[in-house]
Amino acid sequence: MKFLDLTKVHVRSGSGGNGAVSFRREKYVEFGGPDGGDGGKGGDVWAEAVDGLNTLIDFRYQQHFFAKNGQGGMGKQRTGRSGDDIVLRVPVGTEILDEDEETVIADLTEVGQRVLLAKGGNGGFGNLAFKSSTNQAPRRANPGQPGVERTLWLRLKLIADAGLVGLPNAGKSTFLAAVSNARPKIADYPFTTIHPNLGIVGIDGAEFVMADIPGLIEGASEGRGLGDRFLGHVERCSVLLHLVDGTAEDVAADWRTVIAELEAYGGDLAGKPRITALNKIDALDDAERAERLARLREAAGGEVWPMSGVSGEGVAEVLRAVRARIRADRLRHAGDRQEATPWRP
Repeated sequence: MKFLDLTKVHVRSGSGGNGAVSFRREKYVEFGGPDGGDGGKGGDVWAEAVDGLNTLIDFRYQQHFFAKNGQGGMGKQRTGRSGDDIVLRVPVGTEILDEDEETVIADLTEVGQRVLLAKGGNGGFGNLAFKSSTNQAPRRANPGQPGVERTLWLRLKLIADAGLVGLPNAGKSTFLAAVSNARPKIADYPFTTIHPNLGIVGIDGAEFVMADIPGLIEGASEGRGLGDRFLGHVERCSVLLHLVDGTAEDVAADWRTVIAELEAYGGDLAGKPRITALNKIDALDDAERAERLARLREAAGGEVWPMSGVSGEGVAEVLRAVRARIRADRLRHAGDRQEATPWRP
């Protein structure tokens, strides 16, 4: 299945049915009076977050979604049938944006969450609704209200606990394949990964979701390489795992390149909890390992975890550190929600 995280859709709700102008016609009933029914309501357009999806690829082949119109009213006081609703089923983590691609209409972050995108038009009143003591035989009825037509953007931001960032060929895909059930493409050339991959990682009896984000290069915020279009997927992560290639000539410069692109992107990515790991240490001797760890610690200003996604050395320690940061972030958000909840006696 191909990955698609941004698409445009056109939606239109159903128009309401027209009211009917009708009069009762029965034998032996001298004054039948009006009996025109109301028109049916037009169908609504909804979006719903469902489980089991992690791409918007379905909307690449169908981009127009039109709800049914309401049926017109009929004689004998019969109301027209309402139009059927239409539901756009989207992955959890989908943002719905207005046509300007900036105004956020809804952010669907939980399974079953729904939002009304376009409300169907109300049906018109039949002539029975206009009957009064002074107008016993009204010959007017209301038309149904028209539906609403909108152009919207769907933007997917994957729900993951931890996000992998780093330069191309930093070993992110190899690491994800080694610690999870994901099977990303792995090769020895840059930009092997061209779309995010998700994997379920287990450590010490606990599980969390990790996302492998395609590599950043210098100038990604200006559109170079794959650009920064995939960084939106790590906005929801509790922690970022920054992998640095230990075989690079200047590990400190590589670290600064990625940090600069995170800062240029904005969205508080640079301020997220971050764990830095020096990868591919299996290819270094003891002297090279010590020298590059020291340089990277100086640049990062904190702890750096040595590891190798190929040999598995240090991987468990890195995963435990990631898991601890995720747990701390969840506890912090739980405390924020409790403080925001008003007390009721």
